[in-house]
Amino acid sequence: MNFVSRFGRIAIAVAAALAFTGAAKAQVTEIRIDWATYNPVSIILKNQGLLEKELEKDGIKVRWVQSAGSNKALEFLNAGSIDFGSTAGSAALVAKINGNPIKSIYVYSRPEWTALVTGAKSDIKTVADLKGKSVAVTRGTDPHIFLVRALAEAGLTDKDVRFMLLQHADGRLALSRGDVQAWAGLDPMMASAELDEGAKLFYRKPEANTWGILNVREEFANKHPQLVQRVLKVYEQGRRWALANPDQVAKALAEAAKIPENVAQKQLKERTELTHSAIGKPQRDSILAAGIALQKAGVIDAKVNVQQVLNDLIDERFNATLSN
Repeated sequence: MNFVSRFGRIAIAVAAALAFTGAAKAQVTEIRIDWATYNPVSIILKNQGLLEKELEKDGIKVRWVQSAGSNKALEFLNAGSIDFGSTAGSAALVAKINGNPIKSIYVYSRPEWTALVTGAKSDIKTVADLKGKSVAVTRGTDPHIFLVRALAEAGLTDKDVRFMLLQHADGRLALSRGDVQAWAGLDPMMASAELDEGAKLFYRKPEANTWGILNVREEFANKHPQLVQRVLKVYEQGRRWALANPDQVAKALAEAAKIPENVAQKQLKERTELTHSAIGKPQRDSILAAGIALQKAGVIDAKVNVQQVLNDLIDERFNATLSN
């Protein structure tokens, strides 16, 4: 065998070995995805094992992780402990500004999931009445951003109120106990407080609630776009099933959140719309409005190009999957 032939065979063997190694590294054996009580579609996917059925033939396991709020989902995504996470659109924007490498790829709901809440006997009636009061809030979530925007519109800032930083369920409990005078609420805990304790939603603004968005780690999306497409295909199955079976969704939510079914029905029938899926202009407009408002309120640095970050956040390349 001459030198050229021998060298050629060695080169081929090395290339094959490298290709095999690369394929091994690229092989996905597990998808990690969150579920949340503020994302009813995720509960349906989890309960019915839809992702497991889709991926089992490829030997890919599914690990479900509960997110207690957008802030937790974003922490998990940033740490690489989940691949897909449910958040509010505005929370995803702020996280992206702060360097979280995510892409927003799907709409799981159009909710009015937050409002400002006070106790049944409270004399608080307007946002201006919050001056000097204590408010429970979960930092980095839509309720937090909703509260900041509401304060700004009333001519107040976070320095005019006392923020009690608590996770959503703990915020509801703090309001119930009288430890705080108001709460930036989140469903289904907010609906539970209304029905169980007569809590009052004293400030509502549905259009200031940003959309329920599914995010993916940017690295995962770039390495495994076909898997992302398959996950979204299954999400669509779950969303369409949820639309056709609202009472069963309420039962599933009640069981998952450990709340009475009438509370779940209130959240789903009065304040949750599941008729959207593709991400695009409506979400861009809503999230941009939130970002600009936060920038005016001093929460986002004035030097940040919010539009540019938003353009980098929203990824519409998977929308074609949803019509198939």
